[in-house]
This record gives sequence, C-alpha cells and structure tokens, in this order.
Amino acid sequence: MKQKIVILTGAGISAESGIQTFRGAGGLWEGHRIEDVASPDGWRRDKELVLNFYNLRRAQLLTVKPNTAHEALVDLEKNYDVTVITQNVDDLHERAGSSNILHLHGELLKVRSSLDESLVYEWRKDLVTGDKCERGSQLRPHIVWFGETVPMIEPAQRISAEADIFIVIGTSLVVYPAAGLLHFAPDHSRKFLIDPHADELSASVPNLRIIRASATKGVPELVKMLMDA
Repeated sequence: MKQKIVILTGAGISAESGIQTFRGAGGLWEGHRIEDVASPDGWRRDKELVLNFYNLRRAQLLTVKPNTAHEALVDLEKNYDVTVITQNVDDLHERAGSSNILHLHGELLKVRSSLDESLVYEWRKDLVTGDKCERGSQLRPHIVWFGETVPMIEPAQRISAEADIFIVIGTSLVVYPAAGLLHFAPDHSRKFLIDPHADELSASVPNLRIIRASATKGVPELVKMLMDA
C-alpha cells in the first residue's frame, strides 16, 4: 500500500505564477478592502463591485499557467497516494495534472446560486447582475467569504488525520480553520513546511522540518528527495 501524502497549499504557491495575494499592505486586495469584496456584507452592499472584482480575478486566472511547484507535486502520485488540500481558489493544481484536489475556500471558475448552495455551475466568462440559477436567484462567486462557514473543513480534517507525510506550501498558517490542519496530522507523520518567510512553529508540532525557500525552489527539491527515498 502506498504511503499517503497530504499537501496543504496557500497563496505562496500561486503567487509565483503571477496571481496576486490578498494579504498585502494595509490588508487591501487589488486596492479594495477585504470586507468590501470578500464578505456577505460587501455582497449585500454592492453586488456590482463584488461581481466586477471577481470578473477581473477570473480573467487574470485564465492568463497564467501552473509553475514548477504545481508540476512537481504531480510526480508524487507515481509513488504515493496524494491529496492536495488548497486554500487557493485558482485551478492551477488541476491544470498541472494533480488528480485529487480539495478546495477549502471555493473555486474562481465556478459560481453558485445565492439561494441554494448546492446549485453550482462552471463559469469562465463575466458574471453580471441578472445571471440567475435555475430557481431564479442571482448567481454569486463560488467563494467562501470571510464570516462564512468552510464546508470542506471537516473532510479536510479527516484526510489530514490519515497522512503519513504532511506538506505545507506557501501559507503563513494564520488563516483558520485551514491553519489548524497541520495539527490533525498524526504525531508519527513526517511534516514539511516550505515558505521563505516561515516562522519557527512551536515544539508541539512533532517531526516538522521547515524549508525556507520559495515554492518553485523548495517543492521540486523536496519532491526529488521523497521520490528517491
């Protein structure tokens, strides 16, 4: 039986493909306050602003490509049972070829009904007011906004608890509940954190190795080590 690798990825892995991260100066995302474009209150206040914001993000996503970090992770599937849990809303893991991906915070290339969360649709064009689901409700970005529950967190916790190897890439581990997934990994599992700005984590995380490198540098090196093992 193959060992199970669970990989948690954050904004740092996609930033090297050219996708902007939201935790910039002053807490702004592309010049907007987070609460204006990524919260239920912002949606209620100004749907046009929110829709236009995500239309620009969607259009940008279609212009970028997976990088060597995304691509290197695919190689692990030859020797390991791999699940990628991502905080990112892009589809770069899918395009790189990873076959088992759980999106914690939604997907930019999907939209859903604002009335019925189970009505989800693939969407690559602009989303505008008047675009409605089959039940007649306005469609909204399929994104988990601040203040909303994270419906995929429990499956992610169960998967993390099965890890023989747990790898964290490009996330500061400050956004909960995703940041807590590392602590669901068994004590005996080997753990790796790849981030150029990684802080020392507490000694309460056993078997953790910190690799202070960018994703495109650190991931291929770690993958090679695991494949050669």
